[in-house]
Amino acid sequence: MGLTSNKVLWLAIVIAAVLFIGTVWLWPRLARQHWRSVSGRVGLLLATQVALFASVGLAANQAFGFYASWADLFGTETGQGVVVDHSAHGGDGGPLQVVSTSEVPGVHSSRPERGGQIQKVDIVGRTTHIATPAYVYLPPEYFQPQYRTRTFPTTVVLTGYPGTARSLVDKLNYPSTAQRLARDGRVQPMILVMLRPTVAPPRDTECVDIPGGPRTETFFAKDLPDAVLGHYRAGKRPGGWGIVGDSTGGYCALKLAMHHPRVYAAGAGLSPYYNAPIDPTTGDLFHGDAKLRNRADLFWLLRHEPAPDTSLLVTSSKVGEHNYKSTMDFIQRVRATDRTRISSIILDSGGHNFNTWRREIPPTLQWISGRLADH
Repeated sequence: MGLTSNKVLWLAIVIAAVLFIGTVWLWPRLARQHWRSVSGRVGLLLATQVALFASVGLAANQAFGFYASWADLFGTETGQGVVVDHSAHGGDGGPLQVVSTSEVPGVHSSRPERGGQIQKVDIVGRTTHIATPAYVYLPPEYFQPQYRTRTFPTTVVLTGYPGTARSLVDKLNYPSTAQRLARDGRVQPMILVMLRPTVAPPRDTECVDIPGGPRTETFFAKDLPDAVLGHYRAGKRPGGWGIVGDSTGGYCALKLAMHHPRVYAAGAGLSPYYNAPIDPTTGDLFHGDAKLRNRADLFWLLRHEPAPDTSLLVTSSKVGEHNYKSTMDFIQRVRATDRTRISSIILDSGGHNFNTWRREIPPTLQWISGRLADH
């Protein structure tokens, strides 16, 4: 049974309930001051606490999509993010291959021209050889005859770390939100490419081109757009691509828009931070390269390099978010530039969680749609 399986969750809940009832039932029998009775009480209390914590942890993981599998949880999913590009050895599928298709959650139509479509895909970078799964949302218009020659603006959507790409579909509801807003005329129909920034699991690469690899930034700035453009009717002209993410994905979105404004005309960070951390999940990202380390610091970038011609959006909360002060400082720093444009969503209260981001996603999609070229 998988980590995110409902059977696993219910099994943990049942075990916790049985242990709780058993503790209450057996407690009088274990009340004597004997080492066996004391050991029994300690064992029952410990087992009950472990079962309760496991139930809460499994429920939280299902709600927030922290880990996708047992291997992901225990860090045994090593070395699977960097592979050889199979298309270089005679493959006929190209760098992007569709694995399966499904309906948009919450949209009750099996016809893609009416309800749109979610495609699960495998992507292999031609230059970086990074391989990662992703989900692609195609709007209903993509399948309608009158739009058969039209290309669509495209937005890359990133999770936090560790995150699961599926959570962008059925927890944060990006596809159904984009479809509802397009139906109401508040955004233009767009393609969404949804994945996690952890393309070399379990390592958190912070979208950095790490010396010696993996070259994560190059994957998102070149390989990913090339793969999508080669398979879908995505916008090829400048100004047709945006990028959005939460937490780690938010930092990546801002950095990629600032480093590569000709690729991403707009970048939105939901609860972002502004410099790549160094911790046990990241390892040594820069290998002593001061230039690489400095460019990963968005404040340093604004102080020492020409302002990029791109549009940025940042979000935070006055109460509940640790990034509030740094976000306000970032806004002021960007406002002092002559080319970079900045917008913000500042909530009165909201934590670093899915509920807060679901409140921010509709206006974020409206904002990014208004800054992408209509093709």
